Amino acid sequence: MKEAIVLYPAAFFGHLISMVEFGKLLLTHRPSLSIHILITNQAYAAGPTTAYIASVSAVVPSIAFHFFPATTLPPDFSTTSPNHETLAFELLRLNNPNVHRTVTSISTDHVVHGLVIDFFCATADTVARELNIPCYYFFTSGACFLTFFLYLPTLHDNFAISVKDFDAPIDVPGTPPIQPSDVVKPLQDRYDDAYKGFLDSSLKMQTSAGIIVNTFEKLERRAIGAIRDGECVPGGPTPPLYCIGPLISSRGGDDGRSPESLTWLDSQPRGSVVFLCFGSMGVFSVEQLKEIATGLERSGQRFLWVVRSPTKDKDQKAATSEVPDLDLESLLTEGFLERTKDRGLVVKKWAPQVAVLSHPSVGGFVTHCGWNSVLEAVCAGVPMLAWPLYAEQGHNRVQLVQETKIALPVDESEDGWVSSEEVEKRVRELMESEEGKMVRERVLVMKEEAKAALSPGGSSRSALAGLVDSWKRE
Repeated sequence: MKEAIVLYPAAFFGHLISMVEFGKLLLTHRPSLSIHILITNQAYAAGPTTAYIASVSAVVPSIAFHFFPATTLPPDFSTTSPNHETLAFELLRLNNPNVHRTVTSISTDHVVHGLVIDFFCATADTVARELNIPCYYFFTSGACFLTFFLYLPTLHDNFAISVKDFDAPIDVPGTPPIQPSDVVKPLQDRYDDAYKGFLDSSLKMQTSAGIIVNTFEKLERRAIGAIRDGECVPGGPTPPLYCIGPLISSRGGDDGRSPESLTWLDSQPRGSVVFLCFGSMGVFSVEQLKEIATGLERSGQRFLWVVRSPTKDKDQKAATSEVPDLDLESLLTEGFLERTKDRGLVVKKWAPQVAVLSHPSVGGFVTHCGWNSVLEAVCAGVPMLAWPLYAEQGHNRVQLVQETKIALPVDESEDGWVSSEEVEKRVRELMESEEGKMVRERVLVMKEEAKAALSPGGSSRSALAGLVDSWKRE
């Protein structure tokens, strides 16, 4: 019988991409494997998954996608949680029968070595147990957030208050202290339904067959050491840790769209352009967009800026639905596009990020600190300005700025506002200052460490081999 691994990502585009890249990596190590990826409907419209899945299927026939029938929340479902993760947890729980049926079907003509689940998909561990299949977690974020995630039950037991009510930074093994406001929003309130979902996932992760993380040893040495030494689960078991990254998406150059951004970069001086991009979900208000435009213009720097249509709610930082396309002239400060046309380019919604970051003209990256974007910047050797918006990005900023020192911070007011003065100051600092130069030198060193980790005999290659060997033991 053929060998198989079943991968179960959460229905978020960044999580899917990372899991697919893991599947491709497994095939490079074990070409005889059959990779099966389970696809649920999304909790909300947030990414162009259909075209992406079709492109992967066309290029990698050993990866099979299994689409579940549409699942809807029951009429009596209710929650007081303001966090969209609550809906994601519930929809994934309701998909358990689909998981059971599909994995059972795959098992009829395959030896399934493991069910590899996203940390949102923790309820599927019951399916793995029922079918006597080892359950692994694939952690799409870095070890810096994993330390907090594993330590969450300890914090929950040791403190009777919510994270949002802490009046001092929180000490977590392996990482710098983190401000309560930087903690993932759903984890700030212990009475929130999403918090309960994450707490349950953390507890189940501790008894899994292993945790697979998209990172590498030299990038997060202290965090990885704390996890391996059991410091994040005091008094309890810590599963084997497999750091197999960096996994970088190999999506094509222009994704079917005009490669206008790459053509424009070809005409710019080496290392002169600041690239601003905030992921597939990052959004700003019109007022914040205008503030960014003013700061960029005053900075005098060359720039390539990816702009999404704005949100009407200034507190909303992640797009949960498709928004209508708007004219850039109406979004940005009056005359901005005309005044900056000789040194800047603004594109709508999308740019081929991996190709842009790898372009020799790009010398800096203003990022939301999504983990995929962080790894892409590291692999391209591009220093960052860290501007987190949602999810675990505040944790990532702490790691990048304070621990690894490959990014400079963008300072926000208490309500999350970033002034044009701050944008101007930080962009200049990254591109012109001595501190910016030091950050650039460190990220170039880390770029070489990333290559070494993935080379024969490197730490990530060895971790992958250890993971595959664990299947034999199972």
